Amino acid sequence: MTAPNSRKAEIVRNTLETQISVAINLDGTGVGKLDTGVPFLDHMLDQIVRHGLIDLEIEAKGDLHIDAHHTLEDVGITLGQAFAKAVGDKKGLVRYGHAYVPLDEALSRVVVDLSGRPGLVQNVEFTRARIGDFDVDLVREFFQGFVNHALVTLHIDNLRGINAHHQCETVFKAFARALRAAVTVDPRAAGSIPSTKGAL
Repeated sequence: MTAPNSRKAEIVRNTLETQISVAINLDGTGVGKLDTGVPFLDHMLDQIVRHGLIDLEIEAKGDLHIDAHHTLEDVGITLGQAFAKAVGDKKGLVRYGHAYVPLDEALSRVVVDLSGRPGLVQNVEFTRARIGDFDVDLVREFFQGFVNHALVTLHIDNLRGINAHHQCETVFKAFARALRAAVTVDPRAAGSIPSTKGAL
């Protein structure tokens, strides 16, 4: 079984569009150092840190003079790669996680399966197209990048909400809590793979 104190990873990803470094500790205490050049993304990543109790350092430099698309997508990709490396062979893990999180009038549900298969279903109808300068379409790009490289199945549903900031924040908070549950080591599992296939 993967020892909890070894569930750490560092990934550096450099392209012509972005330069990104990620360091992750799945057994952290909720300490983050986040500098992506996109303040709203930093705020959302901080939800993952605080509510997932995941220590996370992310530094990104992207072609923000064009827009934030490549930065959001590539941060998702790099975080997914780091998560996959840190989670290891998945022996003894709960595997599934879900969370409902409210914020005032908004409520979101996120369900995750450390399935070894990338899949994203996102049902979020934002009430406006931008949150400040942030394009809400990029939320999907972030999560698509993450699931493709973390090899997880992720279902995201915003069940209600009026304020787009609240909608988005509940999504990230619920994502954090669902991840936290899924990566929990189950002492009853005796280090077995949580699958009838014997592999994930």
